[in-house]
Amino acid sequence: MKKLYLIDGNSIFYRAFFALPHFHTKAGELTNAIYGFTATLLHFLLEHEPDYIGVVFDKGKKTFRHQEYKEYKATRPPAPDELYAQMPKTKEIVDAFHIPLFEEDNYEADDIIGALARKAEHEKNLHIYVISSDRDVLQLVSDKISVIMPKKGFSEFEEYTPESTKKHFGLTPEQIPDYKALAGDPSDNIKGIKGIGEQTAKKLLEEYGSLDNIYKNIDKIEGAVKTKLIENEEGAHFSKYLATLATNWPVKFSLDSCAVTNFDSAKVKELFEKLEFKSLLARFEKFKQKQQPSLF
Repeated sequence: MKKLYLIDGNSIFYRAFFALPHFHTKAGELTNAIYGFTATLLHFLLEHEPDYIGVVFDKGKKTFRHQEYKEYKATRPPAPDELYAQMPKTKEIVDAFHIPLFEEDNYEADDIIGALARKAEHEKNLHIYVISSDRDVLQLVSDKISVIMPKKGFSEFEEYTPESTKKHFGLTPEQIPDYKALAGDPSDNIKGIKGIGEQTAKKLLEEYGSLDNIYKNIDKIEGAVKTKLIENEEGAHFSKYLATLATNWPVKFSLDSCAVTNFDSAKVKELFEKLEFKSLLARFEKFKQKQQPSLF
């Protein structure tokens, strides 16, 4: 079976910036986010040998969620300038590998990944792997879509299937937006229902399956939980809307454009040397040796 890897560039890039020491080149250029992203990219190219690959980034603008809910993600502190300064070089590396980069106005990176994955899901003999540290993408998991998350550093990862998602989080992939509708998500400033915590949310979903079914069976629920559900029904549905990835929109996607081919070896080497990525350069040379000469 062929393999498509979709890398959530924003989540890997951000994780690298905050997880790695702030090391610099001799010229004083900060490179930790670039390094972490590139190490992740090389890991999957070298160890997983994808047939197709794409990278997704935010455009950094307000999305449809901000338009409908001005306080969306309002509790997050702004990212430091030192992080944004590393983005252009990161995109240069993606370009040097001749990997398509997907960005869209009005959508977040995980929305774009969702739309791409759902579209690719219709391809025959293809499995899609989403590389991300953002748990929101777990709602995409299916028999044809796996999510791979960093576990430790930039070389250890854990793959989530429908079965392992349920086992690890106590939720099916489809229940993740319903869970956030009930318990909220402080990282995105999604309110949920005040007073319904994680355990109550999971208990309700275990018994009734979905948010809609909870409200269809509201008369079977008793006490304070019932009162909170009734008083916050509109807010719960809005929270679910905010938490659900937008996958049903006409994203531009061609599987052939994501084929692993024609890397610019000289450009990659030049960038790695300029950024002083000696260890990554050695891994890149190893990767080159595994590929057919026609790719370079």
